[in-house]
Amino acid sequence: MSSFDNTPETTGDLDLQDRQALRRIAGLSTELQDVTEVEYRQLRLEKVVLIGVWAEGTLEEQQRSLAELAQLAETAGSQVLEVLIQRRDRPDPATFIGSGKLEELRQIVLDTEADTVVCNGELSPSQLSKMEKVVKVKVIDRTWLILDIFAQHARSREGKAQVSLAQMQYMLPRLRGWGDALSRQSGGIGTRGPGETKLESDRRRIGKSMAKLRREIKDMSTARQTQRSARRRSQIPAVAIAGYTNAGKSSLLNRLTSAGVLVENALFATLDPTVRQAKTPSGREFTVADTVGFVRDLPHQLVEAFRSTLEEVSASDLILHVVDGSDPDPEGQIRAVRGVLADIEATHIPELIVINKCDSADPEVLDRLRLHEKNSIAVSALTGEHIDELIKLVEQQLPHPQIDIKAVIPYDRGELLARVYREGQVLSRTDTEEGTVVIGRVPQSLANVLAELTA
Repeated sequence: MSSFDNTPETTGDLDLQDRQALRRIAGLSTELQDVTEVEYRQLRLEKVVLIGVWAEGTLEEQQRSLAELAQLAETAGSQVLEVLIQRRDRPDPATFIGSGKLEELRQIVLDTEADTVVCNGELSPSQLSKMEKVVKVKVIDRTWLILDIFAQHARSREGKAQVSLAQMQYMLPRLRGWGDALSRQSGGIGTRGPGETKLESDRRRIGKSMAKLRREIKDMSTARQTQRSARRRSQIPAVAIAGYTNAGKSSLLNRLTSAGVLVENALFATLDPTVRQAKTPSGREFTVADTVGFVRDLPHQLVEAFRSTLEEVSASDLILHVVDGSDPDPEGQIRAVRGVLADIEATHIPELIVINKCDSADPEVLDRLRLHEKNSIAVSALTGEHIDELIKLVEQQLPHPQIDIKAVIPYDRGELLARVYREGQVLSRTDTEEGTVVIGRVPQSLANVLAELTA
């Protein structure tokens, strides 16, 4: 074993033995000094070893990726014992890290008394089966880890159904090779007959469950679509908050609307979308929707299962793309989120980059982000810094009504004046003996109502 911290990255050929070694990454294992013995017994933390393959990118990028995997593992309720990486041209198609390195991994598992190995990538059914046979503990990949976190955090009926569907989509092709850890028979010589019957029975059962979940999600999606249509008919603009997990989306929603949404320093703390109303300084109303957080390589099963929820983003008039300004790689966050926005066909919607946590971010990083992202603003949802400027920017970038009007609204028709402020843009207002003279722009539906009052 060689120390990963002491291994320089070179452009030439690395020594073959050093290149192929499993290397430890220091500083990512879970520290338990702040966890009391009683708390530890109550939590029953699962002991895990993380393993990644460095096939492309820089050393720094790989370290960030494994640091995020460690965060995910801890969020799922694990104690990270070791973080390992192997330098390869590509992951081994049969065993992910190679058969020889699997034996080394097995010894590390024995030495650390780990319960689980977590791989930083998505494993094929055959890779999963072969790794479990050698290391003899449960092996999961990054995709299943994220699915497990979603399953823990889902609260609403819709959220639970969406997560269950994503898990079943992932599980279905892996039934044959899931391994002894989940009591699955692998099939093949000596296991035909009852083993195959059990396998086919599992497939049929999961297939039926998936069909039922899809029907339920479709029904719930119809109700959500009805709510969106009602908001559309009222001509109230829609703003969606999207961004990387733990970037501060819920904190920003609370700042904009006083929504009182759960704020927790944890990945994927909130999954269920929340829609609240807010007002611009001029009194114009708009809705703000908080959505599920994204992450690098978000499993496609989740994107597909949460499509009805993510439609809150694709149906909006403006996206507030929240970025954690204190993150070591905020540009990587932006790329990951825009990748998901492309998956749900939301790239055509105007986007305002909101660089959050400016109170703790490096000023040079903030300057760099503002230089590359012209339509951006740095704020702190925690302290409220620059939130007023953000609301003004939102007001400027919301779609504006197209019909110019000049109307005299009688004082006994105050509800019409309120609608002009709520749905339109008031350019001037004068109170006269006959009523309130309003000059501004409003949607066509309101212009028709005001037609008889037009001066």
